[in-house]
Amino acid sequence: MTTSFDLTGRTALVTGAARGLGRAIALALADAGADVALGLRDAGADSGLAAEIEAKGRRALPMQLDVLDLVQGRAAIDAAIAAFGQLDILVNNAGGGVEERPVEDYSEEVFAHLLDLNVRSTFFLTQYAGRHMLARGQGAIVNMGSQAGAVALPGEAVYCLSKAAVSHMTRCFAVEWGKNNVRVNCVAPTFIETDGTEAMLSRPAFRADVINRIAALHRIGQPREVADAVVFLASDAASLITGQTLLIDGGWTAR
Repeated sequence: MTTSFDLTGRTALVTGAARGLGRAIALALADAGADVALGLRDAGADSGLAAEIEAKGRRALPMQLDVLDLVQGRAAIDAAIAAFGQLDILVNNAGGGVEERPVEDYSEEVFAHLLDLNVRSTFFLTQYAGRHMLARGQGAIVNMGSQAGAVALPGEAVYCLSKAAVSHMTRCFAVEWGKNNVRVNCVAPTFIETDGTEAMLSRPAFRADVINRIAALHRIGQPREVADAVVFLASDAASLITGQTLLIDGGWTAR
């Protein structure tokens, strides 16, 4: 029996799919029935992800995609459409931050890098994939925000403002594209147990503070808890949801 969460017959592209949240999202989309193009900064290092997806009976397409290279990103979107015949779902997962520092110590170079990584890439890959979706009259895009876009984290000012921009950008795309049945939403996680957060969360005092600030549930999140929210927003179960940022923060911002 199919459900409104079922993605059978749909195709997706996930950026930053090699590890962490991207890997979990790609697997969750495949579990829901989607064929998945895997945007990888190193196309030869998918760590067995394509094989895992194919073992689920879905098609997997590893491809070179460094989101800082927009020519490469657009070519990857074209390749996914050529291979699958269409692109129904785009997940702009790739992004990141830098080592913490006070606002007075941010250089113009670091500022520009973070805006390119988190904002410029999301805007222009959404724009490019969206043209295909607009022409077809359907599509779902999910951007990767952060709770940092809703609260101020000391030492992470530029990361915070970049993720706030992603959240507001999501609204802007959504209100323009809704008439073409293209939905654009954003997920905004708290600290999640991934290799990207391992160094920070391995510091006992930092980990204890994070768990305390996750005010309702008092635990670190797991990748699948974000991935399942992405599947929801990409599916027909969220057919009346667009322009929203879903905080997956265990209650951090409710405090």
